[in-house]
Amino acid sequence: MAKSLYDRYFGTVRTESGYKPVAERLRHFHEFRLDTPETDITDQAQRCMTCGIPFCHNAGCPLGNPIPETNAFTAQERGKEACDLLHAYDNFPEFTGRLCPALCEASCVHALNGEAVTIRQLELETAERGWRNGWIQPLPAQNQTGKKAAVIGSGPAGLAAAQQLARAGHSVTVFEQNDKPGGILRYGIPDFKLEKNIIDRRLNQMRLEGVLFETDVHIGTDISPQYLKRQYDAIVLAGGSMEPRDLTVPGRDTPGIHFAMDYLIASNRAVSSSSESAISAKGKKVVVLGGGDTGADCVGAALRQGAKKVVQMEIMPKPPEQKNPATPWPRWSVILRTGTSHKEAFDVEKTDEIRRWSVSTKQFLAKGGKLQGIEAVEVDWVDRKPVEKSGSGFKVEADLILLALGFVHPKHDALLLGFGVDLDIRGNVNVDSETRMTNQPGIFAAGDMQTGASLVVRCIQSGRVTAYNVDKYLMGSSGLIVNPSI
Repeated sequence: MAKSLYDRYFGTVRTESGYKPVAERLRHFHEFRLDTPETDITDQAQRCMTCGIPFCHNAGCPLGNPIPETNAFTAQERGKEACDLLHAYDNFPEFTGRLCPALCEASCVHALNGEAVTIRQLELETAERGWRNGWIQPLPAQNQTGKKAAVIGSGPAGLAAAQQLARAGHSVTVFEQNDKPGGILRYGIPDFKLEKNIIDRRLNQMRLEGVLFETDVHIGTDISPQYLKRQYDAIVLAGGSMEPRDLTVPGRDTPGIHFAMDYLIASNRAVSSSSESAISAKGKKVVVLGGGDTGADCVGAALRQGAKKVVQMEIMPKPPEQKNPATPWPRWSVILRTGTSHKEAFDVEKTDEIRRWSVSTKQFLAKGGKLQGIEAVEVDWVDRKPVEKSGSGFKVEADLILLALGFVHPKHDALLLGFGVDLDIRGNVNVDSETRMTNQPGIFAAGDMQTGASLVVRCIQSGRVTAYNVDKYLMGSSGLIVNPSI
Protein backbone atom coordinates (compact mmCIF):
# COMPACT_ATOMS: atom_id res chain seq x y z
CA MET A 1 0.00 0.00 0.00
CA ALA A 2 1.22 3.51 -0.75
CA LYS A 3 2.65 5.76 1.93
CA SER A 4 0.50 8.59 3.21
CA LEU A 5 1.68 12.17 2.66
CA TYR A 6 2.75 12.28 6.30
CA ASP A 7 4.84 9.13 5.96
CA ARG A 8 6.46 10.36 2.75
CA TYR A 9 7.40 13.61 4.45
CA PHE A 10 8.83 12.06 7.60
CA GLY A 11 10.19 8.89 5.98
CA THR A 12 8.42 6.44 8.30
CA VAL A 13 6.45 3.33 7.42
CA ARG A 14 4.04 1.07 9.24
CA THR A 15 5.97 -1.83 10.76
CA GLU A 16 4.34 -4.71 12.61
CA SER A 17 6.00 -7.09 15.05
CA GLY A 18 5.60 -10.15 12.83
CA TYR A 19 5.22 -13.84 13.67
CA LYS A 20 7.29 -16.97 14.05
CA PRO A 21 7.52 -19.31 11.01
CA VAL A 22 4.43 -21.40 10.30
CA ALA A 23 6.26 -24.73 10.60
CA GLU A 24 7.42 -23.78 14.09
CA ARG A 25 4.17 -22.42 15.46
CA LEU A 26 2.03 -25.32 14.23
CA ARG A 27 3.94 -27.60 16.61
CA HIS A 28 2.28 -26.01 19.66
CA PHE A 29 -0.64 -23.90 20.89
CA HIS A 30 1.47 -21.07 22.35
CA GLU A 31 1.33 -17.49 21.12
CA PHE A 32 3.68 -16.87 18.21
CA ARG A 33 3.97 -13.09 18.05
CA LEU A 34 7.55 -11.85 17.88
CA ASP A 35 8.81 -9.36 20.43
CA THR A 36 8.86 -5.73 19.32
CA PRO A 37 12.08 -3.74 19.89
CA GLU A 38 11.64 -0.67 22.10
CA THR A 39 12.87 1.60 19.29
CA ASP A 40 10.17 0.25 16.94
CA ILE A 41 7.47 0.98 19.54
CA THR A 42 8.60 4.61 19.77
CA ASP A 43 8.92 4.97 15.99
CA GLN A 44 5.43 3.59 15.37
CA ALA A 45 3.90 5.83 18.04
CA GLN A 46 5.54 8.83 16.36
CA ARG A 47 3.55 8.10 13.18
CA CYS A 48 0.39 9.21 15.02
CA MET A 49 -0.50 12.70 13.82
CA THR A 50 -2.56 13.61 16.94
CA CYS A 51 -5.35 14.72 14.62
CA GLY A 52 -7.57 17.63 15.61
CA ILE A 53 -10.56 15.33 15.16
CA PRO A 54 -9.31 11.88 16.22
CA PHE A 55 -11.64 9.54 14.32
CA CYS A 56 -9.81 6.57 15.83
CA HIS A 57 -11.06 7.73 19.22
CA ASN A 58 -14.56 8.99 18.51
CA ALA A 59 -15.61 6.91 15.50
CA GLY A 60 -13.57 3.73 15.82
CA CYS A 61 -12.93 2.61 19.39
CA PRO A 62 -16.03 1.47 21.32
CA LEU A 63 -14.17 2.14 24.56
CA GLY A 64 -13.35 5.71 23.57
CA ASN A 65 -9.65 5.17 24.25
CA PRO A 66 -7.75 8.50 24.04
CA ILE A 67 -5.49 7.07 21.35
CA PRO A 68 -3.62 10.23 20.22
CA GLU A 69 -2.76 11.14 23.82
CA THR A 70 -1.65 7.59 24.64
CA ASN A 71 0.49 7.47 21.51
CA ALA A 72 1.99 10.85 22.37
CA PHE A 73 3.09 9.56 25.78
CA THR A 74 4.60 6.49 24.11
CA ALA A 75 6.41 8.57 21.48
CA GLN A 76 7.86 10.71 24.29
CA GLU A 77 8.98 7.53 26.11
CA ARG A 78 6.59 8.25 28.99
CA GLY A 79 5.46 4.65 29.17
CA LYS A 80 3.86 4.64 32.61
CA GLU A 81 1.70 7.64 31.76
CA ALA A 82 0.63 5.91 28.54
CA CYS A 83 -0.21 2.76 30.51
CA ASP A 84 -2.20 4.64 33.15
CA LEU A 85 -4.18 6.60 30.56
CA LEU A 86 -4.97 3.47 28.56
CA HIS A 87 -6.23 1.66 31.65
CA ALA A 88 -8.53 4.52 32.54
CA TYR A 89 -10.70 3.52 29.56
CA ASP A 90 -9.85 -0.14 28.97
CA ASN A 91 -9.74 -2.60 31.86
CA PHE A 92 -7.95 -5.24 29.81
CA PRO A 93 -5.78 -3.76 27.03
CA GLU A 94 -3.76 -6.97 26.89
CA PHE A 95 -6.97 -8.72 25.79
CA THR A 96 -8.07 -6.13 23.24
CA GLY A 97 -4.51 -5.71 21.99
CA ARG A 98 -4.55 -9.39 21.05
CA LEU A 99 -8.17 -9.99 20.06
CA CYS A 100 -9.72 -6.76 18.78
CA PRO A 101 -9.97 -6.44 14.98
CA ALA A 102 -8.66 -2.87 15.40
CA LEU A 103 -11.74 -0.84 14.55
CA CYS A 104 -9.66 2.20 15.49
CA GLU A 105 -7.14 1.54 12.72
CA ALA A 106 -9.91 1.52 10.11
CA SER A 107 -10.74 5.07 11.28
CA CYS A 108 -7.14 6.30 11.34
CA VAL A 109 -6.57 9.31 9.05
CA HIS A 110 -3.45 7.58 7.75
CA ALA A 111 -5.72 4.87 6.35
CA LEU A 112 -7.33 7.34 3.93
CA ASN A 113 -4.46 7.08 1.47
CA GLY A 114 -1.86 4.98 3.21
CA GLU A 115 -1.39 2.60 6.11
CA ALA A 116 -2.92 3.18 9.52
CA VAL A 117 -0.92 3.65 12.69
CA THR A 118 -0.32 0.31 14.44
CA ILE A 119 -2.74 1.27 17.22
CA ARG A 120 -3.57 -2.26 18.35
CA GLN A 121 0.08 -3.27 18.54
CA LEU A 122 0.94 -0.11 20.48
CA GLU A 123 -1.91 -0.86 22.88
CA LEU A 124 -0.65 -4.40 23.46
CA GLU A 125 2.95 -3.28 23.90
CA THR A 126 1.87 -0.57 26.34
CA ALA A 127 0.01 -3.12 28.45
CA GLU A 128 2.82 -5.68 28.38
CA ARG A 129 5.37 -3.04 29.33
CA GLY A 130 3.09 -2.15 32.21
CA TRP A 131 3.14 -5.71 33.49
CA ARG A 132 6.90 -6.09 33.02
CA ASN A 133 7.70 -2.84 34.81
CA GLY A 134 5.22 -3.24 37.66
CA TRP A 135 3.09 -0.29 36.56
CA ILE A 136 -0.09 -2.36 36.72
CA GLN A 137 -1.06 -2.81 40.34
CA PRO A 138 -4.28 -3.64 42.20
CA LEU A 139 -6.49 -0.60 42.73
CA PRO A 140 -8.72 -1.47 45.69
CA ALA A 141 -11.39 1.03 46.64
CA GLN A 142 -10.43 3.48 49.39
CA ASN A 143 -13.86 3.22 50.97
CA GLN A 144 -16.49 0.48 51.03
CA THR A 145 -20.13 1.33 50.31
CA GLY A 146 -21.66 -1.62 52.13
CA LYS A 147 -23.52 -2.60 48.95
CA LYS A 148 -23.29 -6.07 47.43
CA ALA A 149 -23.35 -6.88 43.72
CA ALA A 150 -23.42 -10.26 41.97
CA VAL A 151 -22.09 -10.72 38.43
CA ILE A 152 -23.19 -13.88 36.62
CA GLY A 153 -20.65 -14.82 33.97
CA SER A 154 -16.91 -14.15 33.85
CA GLY A 155 -16.34 -13.35 30.20
CA PRO A 156 -15.05 -9.92 29.13
CA ALA A 157 -18.30 -8.12 30.00
CA GLY A 158 -18.66 -9.76 33.40
CA LEU A 159 -15.03 -9.18 34.33
CA ALA A 160 -15.15 -5.52 33.28
CA ALA A 161 -18.36 -4.93 35.23
CA ALA A 162 -16.98 -6.71 38.30
CA GLN A 163 -13.72 -4.79 38.35
CA GLN A 164 -15.43 -1.42 37.92
CA LEU A 165 -17.96 -2.16 40.66
CA ALA A 166 -15.24 -3.32 43.07
CA ARG A 167 -13.26 -0.16 42.41
CA ALA A 168 -16.39 1.84 43.18
CA GLY A 169 -16.34 0.28 46.65
CA HIS A 170 -19.00 -2.40 46.33
CA SER A 171 -18.62 -5.99 47.50
CA VAL A 172 -18.59 -8.04 44.27
CA THR A 173 -18.99 -11.77 43.71
CA VAL A 174 -18.63 -13.29 40.25
CA PHE A 175 -20.42 -16.59 39.59
CA GLU A 176 -19.06 -18.82 36.81
CA GLN A 177 -20.51 -22.16 35.70
CA ASN A 178 -17.13 -23.53 34.56
CA ASP A 179 -14.27 -24.66 36.78
CA LYS A 180 -12.20 -21.51 36.18
CA PRO A 181 -13.13 -17.87 35.50
CA GLY A 182 -12.66 -16.29 32.09
CA GLY A 183 -15.70 -17.36 30.10
CA ILE A 184 -15.13 -17.27 26.36
CA LEU A 185 -11.67 -15.81 26.89
CA ARG A 186 -10.56 -19.03 28.58
CA TYR A 187 -12.71 -21.65 26.90
CA GLY A 188 -13.60 -20.26 23.47
CA ILE A 189 -10.43 -18.53 22.29
CA PRO A 190 -7.42 -20.74 21.45
CA ASP A 191 -4.20 -20.33 23.38
CA PHE A 192 -2.30 -19.33 20.25
CA LYS A 193 -4.37 -16.12 20.32
CA LEU A 194 -4.62 -15.71 24.10
CA GLU A 195 -2.61 -17.84 26.50
CA LYS A 196 -4.45 -18.43 29.74
CA ASN A 197 -1.72 -17.12 32.03
CA ILE A 198 -2.57 -13.72 30.54
CA ILE A 199 -6.08 -14.09 31.97
CA ASP A 200 -4.83 -15.45 35.30
CA ARG A 201 -2.58 -12.50 36.09
CA ARG A 202 -5.51 -10.11 35.57
CA LEU A 203 -7.76 -12.29 37.74
CA ASN A 204 -5.13 -12.14 40.48
CA GLN A 205 -5.24 -8.34 40.29
CA MET A 206 -9.02 -8.43 40.61
CA ARG A 207 -8.88 -10.74 43.61
CA LEU A 208 -6.51 -8.31 45.33
CA GLU A 209 -9.05 -5.59 44.60
CA GLY A 210 -11.66 -7.57 46.52
CA VAL A 211 -13.53 -9.44 43.76
CA LEU A 212 -14.66 -12.92 44.82
CA PHE A 213 -14.98 -15.72 42.25
CA GLU A 214 -17.35 -18.64 42.75
CA THR A 215 -16.82 -21.31 40.08
CA ASP A 216 -18.67 -24.51 39.17
CA VAL A 217 -21.91 -22.74 40.05
CA HIS A 218 -24.97 -22.92 37.79
CA ILE A 219 -27.41 -20.18 38.72
CA GLY A 220 -30.91 -21.61 38.47
CA THR A 221 -29.69 -25.09 39.37
CA ASP A 222 -27.12 -24.87 42.18
CA ILE A 223 -28.33 -21.50 43.47
CA SER A 224 -31.77 -20.06 42.85
CA PRO A 225 -32.25 -16.59 41.37
CA GLN A 226 -34.57 -15.83 44.30
CA TYR A 227 -31.73 -16.48 46.75
CA LEU A 228 -29.43 -14.10 44.86
CA LYS A 229 -32.11 -11.41 44.88
CA ARG A 230 -32.29 -11.65 48.66
CA GLN A 231 -28.52 -11.62 49.14
CA TYR A 232 -27.43 -8.90 46.70
CA ASP A 233 -28.42 -5.29 46.13
CA ALA A 234 -27.82 -5.54 42.38
CA ILE A 235 -27.24 -8.36 39.90
CA VAL A 236 -25.54 -8.20 36.49
CA LEU A 237 -26.40 -10.90 33.94
CA ALA A 238 -23.34 -11.42 31.75
CA GLY A 239 -23.61 -15.05 30.71
CA GLY A 240 -22.92 -14.53 27.01
CA SER A 241 -24.77 -15.62 23.88
CA MET A 242 -24.20 -19.35 23.81
CA GLU A 243 -27.08 -20.81 21.79
CA PRO A 244 -25.38 -21.81 18.51
CA ARG A 245 -27.02 -21.45 15.11
CA ASP A 246 -27.64 -24.91 13.70
CA LEU A 247 -27.79 -26.22 10.14
CA THR A 248 -30.81 -28.48 9.74
CA VAL A 249 -30.11 -30.38 6.53
CA PRO A 250 -30.29 -34.14 5.89
CA GLY A 251 -27.63 -36.11 7.73
CA ARG A 252 -27.26 -33.57 10.56
CA ASP A 253 -27.40 -36.30 13.23
CA THR A 254 -24.37 -38.13 11.79
CA PRO A 255 -21.54 -38.55 14.34
CA GLY A 256 -18.58 -36.29 13.59
CA ILE A 257 -20.56 -33.06 13.18
CA HIS A 258 -20.00 -30.62 16.04
CA PHE A 259 -20.67 -27.02 16.91
CA ALA A 260 -17.49 -24.96 16.65
CA MET A 261 -17.62 -23.78 20.25
CA ASP A 262 -17.92 -27.36 21.53
CA TYR A 263 -14.82 -28.20 19.52
CA LEU A 264 -12.84 -25.16 20.72
CA ILE A 265 -13.80 -25.73 24.36
CA ALA A 266 -12.66 -29.35 24.11
CA SER A 267 -9.42 -28.24 22.48
CA ASN A 268 -8.73 -25.58 25.12
CA ARG A 269 -9.40 -28.01 27.96
CA ALA A 270 -7.02 -30.51 26.38
CA VAL A 271 -4.30 -27.88 26.03
CA SER A 272 -4.66 -26.80 29.66
CA SER A 273 -4.42 -30.39 30.88
CA SER A 274 -1.86 -31.59 28.29
CA SER A 275 -4.23 -34.36 27.21
CA GLU A 276 -5.94 -35.54 24.02
CA SER A 277 -8.93 -33.44 23.00
CA ALA A 278 -12.36 -35.04 23.31
CA ILE A 279 -13.02 -33.80 19.77
CA SER A 280 -9.80 -34.14 17.78
CA ALA A 281 -8.93 -33.30 14.18
CA LYS A 282 -5.82 -35.47 14.19
CA GLY A 283 -5.46 -37.30 10.89
CA LYS A 284 -8.87 -36.10 9.69
CA LYS A 285 -10.24 -34.19 6.75
CA VAL A 286 -11.94 -31.20 8.31
CA VAL A 287 -14.61 -28.90 6.87
CA VAL A 288 -15.42 -25.72 8.78
CA LEU A 289 -18.77 -24.19 7.85
CA GLY A 290 -18.78 -20.46 8.57
CA GLY A 291 -16.30 -17.83 7.49
CA GLY A 292 -15.98 -15.72 10.65
CA ASP A 293 -13.38 -15.50 13.39
CA THR A 294 -14.69 -18.57 15.22
CA GLY A 295 -14.33 -20.57 12.03
CA ALA A 296 -10.79 -19.29 11.58
CA ASP A 297 -9.97 -20.33 15.16
CA CYS A 298 -11.20 -23.82 14.28
CA VAL A 299 -8.86 -23.86 11.28
CA GLY A 300 -5.86 -22.92 13.43
CA ALA A 301 -6.73 -25.44 16.13
CA ALA A 302 -7.31 -28.27 13.64
CA LEU A 303 -3.95 -27.65 11.99
CA ARG A 304 -2.20 -27.83 15.36
CA GLN A 305 -3.99 -31.07 16.18
CA GLY A 306 -2.62 -32.61 12.99
CA ALA A 307 -5.55 -32.45 10.58
CA LYS A 308 -4.92 -34.08 7.23
CA LYS A 309 -6.77 -31.32 5.37
CA VAL A 310 -8.81 -28.26 6.35
CA VAL A 311 -11.34 -26.35 4.23
CA GLN A 312 -13.45 -23.39 5.38
CA MET A 313 -16.69 -22.66 3.54
CA GLU A 314 -18.98 -19.63 3.73
CA ILE A 315 -22.42 -18.98 2.25
CA MET A 316 -21.82 -15.24 1.90
CA PRO A 317 -20.00 -13.87 -1.17
CA LYS A 318 -16.30 -13.16 -1.10
CA PRO A 319 -15.70 -9.58 0.10
CA PRO A 320 -13.65 -7.16 -2.02
CA GLU A 321 -9.92 -7.33 -1.42
CA GLN A 322 -9.35 -3.58 -1.25
CA LYS A 323 -11.54 -0.66 -0.15
CA ASN A 324 -15.26 -1.29 -0.19
CA PRO A 325 -17.38 1.68 -1.35
CA ALA A 326 -20.32 0.25 0.62
CA THR A 327 -18.40 0.83 3.88
CA PRO A 328 -16.33 4.00 3.35
CA TRP A 329 -13.82 5.51 5.78
CA PRO A 330 -14.04 6.07 8.74
CA ARG A 331 -16.35 3.06 9.03
CA TRP A 332 -15.05 -0.48 9.51
CA SER A 333 -14.58 -1.61 5.93
CA VAL A 334 -16.09 -4.94 4.88
CA ILE A 335 -13.15 -6.34 2.91
CA LEU A 336 -11.41 -9.70 2.62
CA ARG A 337 -9.30 -10.26 5.72
CA THR A 338 -6.83 -13.10 5.85
CA GLY A 339 -5.90 -14.06 9.39
CA THR A 340 -2.91 -15.98 10.66
CA SER A 341 -4.82 -19.29 10.68
CA HIS A 342 -5.74 -18.86 7.01
CA LYS A 343 -2.10 -18.13 6.16
CA GLU A 344 -1.08 -21.24 8.05
CA ALA A 345 -3.57 -23.33 6.09
CA PHE A 346 -2.36 -21.84 2.82
CA ASP A 347 1.24 -22.60 3.79
CA VAL A 348 0.29 -26.22 4.48
CA GLU A 349 -2.10 -26.80 1.56
CA LYS A 350 -0.38 -24.56 -1.02
CA THR A 351 -3.75 -23.61 -2.51
CA ASP A 352 -6.30 -20.85 -2.04
CA GLU A 353 -9.05 -23.50 -2.06
CA ILE A 354 -8.77 -23.60 1.72
CA ARG A 355 -11.53 -20.95 1.67
CA ARG A 356 -14.61 -21.13 -0.51
CA TRP A 357 -17.31 -18.48 -0.78
CA SER A 358 -20.97 -18.40 -1.88
CA VAL A 359 -21.42 -22.04 -0.96
CA SER A 360 -24.59 -23.55 0.50
CA THR A 361 -24.65 -26.98 2.17
CA LYS A 362 -27.33 -29.32 0.83
CA GLN A 363 -26.71 -32.37 2.98
CA PHE A 364 -24.19 -34.23 5.09
CA LEU A 365 -23.02 -37.49 3.53
CA ALA A 366 -22.67 -40.71 5.50
CA LYS A 367 -22.13 -44.39 4.82
CA GLY A 368 -22.87 -47.06 7.38
CA GLY A 369 -23.41 -44.33 9.98
CA LYS A 370 -19.97 -42.90 9.35
CA LEU A 371 -19.46 -39.33 8.13
CA GLN A 372 -18.14 -39.11 4.57
CA GLY A 373 -18.42 -35.43 3.73
CA ILE A 374 -20.89 -32.85 2.50
CA GLU A 375 -22.82 -32.13 -0.66
CA ALA A 376 -22.94 -28.43 -1.48
CA VAL A 377 -23.87 -26.02 -4.25
CA GLU A 378 -22.62 -22.61 -5.32
CA VAL A 379 -25.00 -19.67 -5.03
CA ASP A 380 -25.47 -16.23 -6.51
CA TRP A 381 -26.78 -13.46 -4.28
CA VAL A 382 -29.86 -11.78 -5.74
CA ASP A 383 -31.70 -9.12 -3.73
CA ARG A 384 -29.74 -10.27 -0.66
CA LYS A 385 -30.94 -13.84 -1.08
CA PRO A 386 -28.86 -16.88 -2.12
CA VAL A 387 -29.96 -18.46 -5.41
CA GLU A 388 -28.50 -21.82 -6.36
CA LYS A 389 -26.41 -21.90 -9.55
CA SER A 390 -27.59 -24.61 -11.88
CA GLY A 391 -25.08 -27.42 -12.33
CA SER A 392 -22.72 -26.11 -9.63
CA GLY A 393 -23.18 -28.94 -7.14
CA PHE A 394 -20.07 -30.57 -5.68
CA LYS A 395 -18.95 -32.82 -2.85
CA VAL A 396 -16.20 -32.40 -0.27
CA GLU A 397 -14.78 -35.32 1.69
CA ALA A 398 -14.76 -34.89 5.48
CA ASP A 399 -14.72 -36.99 8.61
CA LEU A 400 -14.99 -33.98 10.94
CA ILE A 401 -17.36 -31.07 10.27
CA LEU A 402 -17.47 -27.99 12.50
CA LEU A 403 -20.43 -25.62 12.45
CA ALA A 404 -19.20 -22.07 13.02
CA LEU A 405 -22.43 -20.35 12.06
CA GLY A 406 -22.64 -17.86 14.90
CA PHE A 407 -25.01 -17.65 17.84
CA VAL A 408 -28.69 -16.80 17.94
CA HIS A 409 -29.14 -15.66 21.55
CA PRO A 410 -28.32 -16.61 25.17
CA LYS A 411 -29.56 -19.94 26.39
CA HIS A 412 -33.14 -19.68 27.61
CA ASP A 413 -32.53 -21.87 30.62
CA ALA A 414 -33.28 -21.84 34.34
CA LEU A 415 -31.17 -18.72 34.85
CA LEU A 416 -33.18 -16.36 32.63
CA LEU A 417 -36.48 -18.07 33.39
CA GLY A 418 -35.79 -17.86 37.10
CA PHE A 419 -35.07 -14.15 37.05
CA GLY A 420 -38.16 -13.49 34.93
CA VAL A 421 -36.45 -10.96 32.68
CA ASP A 422 -38.03 -9.89 29.41
CA LEU A 423 -36.42 -10.86 26.12
CA ASP A 424 -36.24 -8.75 22.97
CA ILE A 425 -37.39 -9.83 19.52
CA ARG A 426 -34.07 -11.61 18.91
CA GLY A 427 -34.21 -13.55 22.16
CA ASN A 428 -31.61 -11.45 24.01
CA VAL A 429 -32.18 -9.97 27.47
CA ASN A 430 -34.11 -6.76 27.05
CA VAL A 431 -32.83 -3.70 28.95
CA ASP A 432 -33.57 -0.01 29.21
CA SER A 433 -31.24 1.67 26.70
CA GLU A 434 -30.11 4.28 29.23
CA THR A 435 -29.94 2.40 32.53
CA ARG A 436 -29.17 -1.12 31.21
CA MET A 437 -31.67 -2.43 33.75
CA THR A 438 -34.07 -5.23 32.87
CA ASN A 439 -37.77 -5.21 33.68
CA GLN A 440 -36.78 -6.58 37.10
CA PRO A 441 -35.61 -3.84 39.54
CA GLY A 442 -31.93 -4.15 40.43
CA ILE A 443 -31.19 -6.71 37.70
CA PHE A 444 -29.02 -5.52 34.82
CA ALA A 445 -27.55 -7.19 31.74
CA ALA A 446 -24.26 -6.70 29.89
CA GLY A 447 -22.33 -8.06 26.94
CA ASP A 448 -23.49 -10.69 24.47
CA MET A 449 -26.37 -11.76 26.71
CA GLN A 450 -27.90 -8.34 26.10
CA THR A 451 -26.58 -7.34 22.65
CA GLY A 452 -26.15 -10.66 20.89
CA ALA A 453 -22.76 -12.05 19.89
CA SER A 454 -20.26 -9.27 19.42
CA LEU A 455 -16.59 -8.35 19.82
CA VAL A 456 -14.55 -8.63 23.00
CA VAL A 457 -13.94 -4.87 22.95
CA ARG A 458 -17.68 -4.16 22.77
CA CYS A 459 -18.31 -6.58 25.64
CA ILE A 460 -15.76 -4.78 27.81
CA GLN A 461 -17.42 -1.47 26.99
CA SER A 462 -20.85 -2.92 27.75
CA GLY A 463 -19.59 -4.18 31.11
CA ARG A 464 -18.20 -0.74 31.95
CA VAL A 465 -21.41 1.05 30.98
CA THR A 466 -23.49 -1.43 32.97
CA ALA A 467 -21.24 -1.05 36.03
CA TYR A 468 -21.64 2.73 35.82
CA ASN A 469 -25.40 2.34 35.83
CA VAL A 470 -25.35 -0.19 38.65
CA ASP A 471 -23.19 2.17 40.72
CA LYS A 472 -25.59 5.02 39.98
CA TYR A 473 -28.56 2.82 40.92
CA LEU A 474 -26.95 1.87 44.23
CA MET A 475 -25.50 5.26 45.19
CA GLY A 476 -27.50 7.88 43.27
CA SER A 477 -24.48 8.96 41.19
CA SER A 478 -21.25 7.45 39.86
CA GLY A 479 -17.71 8.65 39.34
CA LEU A 480 -16.74 5.71 37.11
CA ILE A 481 -15.28 6.66 33.73
CA VAL A 482 -17.37 5.46 30.83
CA ASN A 483 -17.93 6.25 27.17
CA PRO A 484 -21.62 5.49 26.59
CA SER A 485 -21.97 7.26 23.25
CA ILE A 486 -20.72 4.41 21.05
